[in-house]
Amino acid sequence: MSSWIQQNDVVLFQGDSITDAGRIRDNGQDLGRGYALMAAAQFSASCPEKQVQFLNRGISGNRVVDLEQRWQEDCLDLKPNLVSIYIGINDTWRRYDRNDPTSTEAYEKGYRNILTQTAETGAKLVLIEPFVLPVPEDRKLWREDLDPKITVVRELAREFGARLVCLDGLFAQASTRAESSFWAPDGVHPSPAGHALVAKAWLQAVGAE
Repeated sequence: MSSWIQQNDVVLFQGDSITDAGRIRDNGQDLGRGYALMAAAQFSASCPEKQVQFLNRGISGNRVVDLEQRWQEDCLDLKPNLVSIYIGINDTWRRYDRNDPTSTEAYEKGYRNILTQTAETGAKLVLIEPFVLPVPEDRKLWREDLDPKITVVRELAREFGARLVCLDGLFAQASTRAESSFWAPDGVHPSPAGHALVAKAWLQAVGAE
């Protein structure tokens, strides 16, 4: 698979807390401490001659509707050549902790909106599907809400010619080698090992592994 990342590209990571990963918001160059940092560091070490600029605009707690509201400023205005989007777990979670659900239809509509705007700029797209692990046990109940949203991400990736990072199966597979809590202590937020798993899958998806 040829690399999707070219000379002097601007690569933007977008999403929620998993992408945010504690980044310093008032430092536009800070990549946080998660998969975005790991993927950018590994790519830059492997391909320093490409002089790629990596940006992170993930914000903890975001849902698709939040990305829509800030898409102009936090994506389009940055003129990225490649946009990586990882959104969806909060669209499910809020149904269970705040009785504030996002329907599959609303999720798809919002996601399609930001993808359409981004595709019109000619930027390449990477979509990372959300995942959940059964830690604690009640996370299993989330499946009925999350699984249709994962399907949406997969279908949108096909429709928009995006590269897809299939995390749900990846974390399920990893959980046969070490307990689920090793990869994501709360079933949602990856551990350092979990973030490394995401970074590796992301690099493979863009042909840089």
